[in-house]
Amino acid sequence: MATVATVFRKEKINAKGLCPIHFRIIKHRKVNYVSTGILIKEEFWDFKNNKLKSKYPNSARINNQIAQRFAELNNSVLTIETNLKSITGKQLKEKIYGGKPTEFFTYAEAIVEQYQQEGKIGTYDRCKTVIKKFKEYKGMGELLFQDITPDELRKYENYLRKVHNNAPNTIHSNLKFIRRIINEAVNNDIIEPNQNPFLKHKIKTVKTSREYLNEEELDRLCHLDLENGTRLRLHRDMFVFCCNVGGIRISDLLQLQWKNFDGKHITFIIKKTGTQQNIKVPDKGIEIISQYAPKKPKAKDFLFPAMDPDINLDDSKALDNAISGRTAYINKNLKILADLASIDKNLSFHVSRHTWATRALTKGMEIHNVSKLMGHSQIRETQIYAKIINKSLDDAMDLFN
Repeated sequence: MATVATVFRKEKINAKGLCPIHFRIIKHRKVNYVSTGILIKEEFWDFKNNKLKSKYPNSARINNQIAQRFAELNNSVLTIETNLKSITGKQLKEKIYGGKPTEFFTYAEAIVEQYQQEGKIGTYDRCKTVIKKFKEYKGMGELLFQDITPDELRKYENYLRKVHNNAPNTIHSNLKFIRRIINEAVNNDIIEPNQNPFLKHKIKTVKTSREYLNEEELDRLCHLDLENGTRLRLHRDMFVFCCNVGGIRISDLLQLQWKNFDGKHITFIIKKTGTQQNIKVPDKGIEIISQYAPKKPKAKDFLFPAMDPDINLDDSKALDNAISGRTAYINKNLKILADLASIDKNLSFHVSRHTWATRALTKGMEIHNVSKLMGHSQIRETQIYAKIINKSLDDAMDLFN
């Protein structure tokens, strides 16, 4: 008969003076341990009552959590032993966890590092932040995949809401990456499909409005009298260019070189998806870039002179930092431009993308063509703009009332 106990393992003290709390399974005099994912200093452990002392932060909640998991583990051991008379302690442990228990943070950090190797620095930075926050919540200890339950996810949502003051869509973004890691673990047979906590926990999001310029507002912006050679003029022209040329993202526009333009089409690799894009440039776009064309443009000269001409595009970290810095500068100037054009909207470069999509649909372009030119992976991403157009038409018909 196997026995289960909660133990404080002071012999496993780490460099920070923290010791793990484990569940110990003894079967046929052989010992196996299951991590609780909790590490504390010895001064916080009550050896007499085998629990955290009250002076430890959130001790009551953590003691309840340990007691609940201990009861669940005990019941699992009893059930398995009842059905399988001859089983070792190691087999018992693996039976309970559906294979060798795997540490979540170690697996997650390997996935995050892959983003860095692929040059996806923005994604790398965002996901590192997600893991950091989750580690703060768990107390920096070990965390098994099997420990992430629907109830634990609900508690973490509440933590993000109260401690970090995160909005619903920020919480959604955090949990979306955690779900991605767990789905990978399921696909790689690290955990069983039925151990995926997101089967019983749905990630909630809040619909956000898509800001865009109507034709009148865009026309006012186009006709602002701005001095040639100024950054304000350059940033206005870049914005208007994207309102006419497929709603190209700022991260792609900043990297466009003259070698990407053949006189009629712009061909480039979309930074976000890694897919190739080819867009025919309409007359307005040709007119804008012609203003910035050198007499003898070199293949590697930038289409718009917004980036340092000497930047190494192969240095993904430096490139990401440069794009972030230029984007912040452009968005700051767009706020000034909005005031000058009497546009009462929160103008950012991404608004040019929304503006192009709504204009394209209004002009009668088929939605699957809009989706393809925007580089959307699924047409449902584009259908948001179709709903905006329908709402606009409904509002127009209200004039008859």
